[in-house]
Amino acid sequence: MQTVEMRNGYRLQQWAEIIRDCRSSGQTVVRWCADHEVNVKSYYYWLRKIREAACESLPAFSSPNEPTLVPVPPSLRTNAPRSEAIHEQAAIILRTDAVTIEIHSHASTALLEQTLRILQYVR
Repeated sequence: MQTVEMRNGYRLQQWAEIIRDCRSSGQTVVRWCADHEVNVKSYYYWLRKIREAACESLPAFSSPNEPTLVPVPPSLRTNAPRSEAIHEQAAIILRTDAVTIEIHSHASTALLEQTLRILQYVR
């Protein structure tokens, strides 16, 4: 990995931690930034950069009407038989302009946590 990529990755991790701390504080962004001596413009710049990096890591959508499959890591998969999962009604369905997420009742807690963590950065 190049030095620039390593530096950028490190910065993104640091910024993500700052964003997490602010969001979990229960304070407004302005109040939290004032309490932690963080420039509000810097905070929103970091947030934008984190979102851009997250979007770049997603697969490209070829068409808004064409579904795109996002692989689920084996550690987050359930042991439900495939035929049962196909016919089961989704317990939760989330829709945005370009994405539909269906969560079935047998989804693992880890998968739900991962999904919610990712969704907090989606506008």
